[in-house]
Amino acid sequence: MMLGDNHDDRVPVTVFVTNASGSEMASKLTGYFVIKYQKFPFKAIAFGRIGGPNISLNIAKKNLDKIKKMSIDSDNLEILIRRKLIEGDVVLPEDSKRPNKPGRQL
Repeated sequence: MMLGDNHDDRVPVTVFVTNASGSEMASKLTGYFVIKYQKFPFKAIAFGRIGGPNISLNIAKKNLDKIKKMSIDSDNLEILIRRKLIEGDVVLPEDSKRPNKPGRQL
């Protein structure tokens, strides 16, 4: 997925999850995302069940300031990262396994 910046250029965003722990109701996530060859760390809590999936995303203010200086709308970026986390559009460490979805074969 890509993010449009203030100049209508398309900027690719790749999200990496380096650690996940928790239960069926909520999970703590740590990772980073890459924009324009720069790596930015994040922390998140993923909630499930009642009301559907949701992500509480935390990106350090100093990193949001750097992103704004790159002419990228930080609000739209956070929405995009949340969407990628909810949809599973992330890169996981090679030694981790994604759970199989019912009715879907690998």
